[in-house]
Parts: sequence; structure tokens; C-alpha cells
Amino acid sequence: MYNEPPQIESLNVWTTPLFVTQNPDHEFLKQDILEHVYATQAQQSQAVASEVAVTAKHQLFESDLGYLEAENPAVMELRRMLEELISAVATEVNQEYWPEGAQGDAHIIESWYHVTQNGGYHDVHSHPNCSWCGIYYLDPGECELGSRNGVNRFYDPRVNADHYADPGTAYLGQHGFWDFEPVEGQIVLFPSYLKHSALPYFGAKDRVIIAFNSVIDLV
Repeated sequence: MYNEPPQIESLNVWTTPLFVTQNPDHEFLKQDILEHVYATQAQQSQAVASEVAVTAKHQLFESDLGYLEAENPAVMELRRMLEELISAVATEVNQEYWPEGAQGDAHIIESWYHVTQNGGYHDVHSHPNCSWCGIYYLDPGECELGSRNGVNRFYDPRVNADHYADPGTAYLGQHGFWDFEPVEGQIVLFPSYLKHSALPYFGAKDRVIIAFNSVIDLV
């Protein structure tokens, strides 16, 4: 029999970091970007201009994958801010693995808008060929968490985490997903491997978001 309890070390492995913040310039940029989104949408010859996973998207308009490359002052400022934000996040989670003094330098390589209309959704997917992804809620329309109207759902990457439940597994969450209510001006950043979806949206107003994929260099 031991007299003192054993020392037990806790190891948090395979965690999945997500980051949420508010665009500090949202009110300043919103109207100009919305006008640019709708002007671009009006020129689309097909609903999903990117031609990516067309059958996974319903009742929405998607731009090509270079939206944030537009030479529009508000769009250019948004891109600058987002790349700074991603750089800070990548540095925070990776700095102990990088050479001393190194900083992350993010480059958005793909970006697009979604203008989702009544009944629209985007089925489960992830984003390959990049490291960090994000969603900017430009105008969430009538999204609402309680009814799960138009929310973004992120799925537990631990594929068997919910195959059994008892009191000893309560820490796992037991539901296998995490829902984000779209909030105007909010930005959500997440690793590219994390599967997610946009649940069906119902409302008279459009649900407008800008999504983006990025890669990281060291400087």
C-alpha cells in the first residue's frame, strides 16, 4: 500500500484549436463590401462560379476563388486585416515548433463569398491544400442558434469519440459537433482538416459570408 497518491500527469493531445474574433472595422467596411459582393454576383453566369462541389451547395451564389484579390479598396483592406490575423494565430499555436524568433506570414490563396438565400445550405466538407481557413460573417441575415438556422457546424475530428457514452466520457461532449451562430462582423478561424457545414438557412434576407484559405511562410 502506498501512503501518498501517485502523481498523474495530464497530457492534452490531438486538440483542435479554433479562434473567434470580431472585425474591428466591420461597420466601416460592411456596406462597401456588400455592394461589391452584389455587383460581382450580378455578373455571374452560374450560381457556383468556382465550379467546386456544385452538388454539395443549394440555393446559394458562390464567387470564383479569387474574391479577395479584387482591386477594391474595402476588399483590399479586409484581405490585409485577415492576413495579419491569420499570421498572429499561426504564430501563437506554432511558435514553440519554429526556429527562435520566427514569425508566421499568412497568404490567402483562395477566397470566395456565399450569398445564401432561403432554403440554402452547404454540405459537409473540409478545405485541402491549405493550413488555416476562415469565415467572415458579413451579414448573417436571420441566422439563429436555437433553431440551428443557418449555423456553421464543425464536426469532431476524432471519428470514434462518440461510439460509446457513459459518465467517464462526458468530457468528450457526446454530440460530435460544435455549432457557431453567425454573428455580424465575426471571424472564425480553423485548421483546414476540420470538417464543417452550413446548415439550411431560412429567411427573407440573404446570408452573406466571405470564406478564405491560407498558407503560412516563416519570416
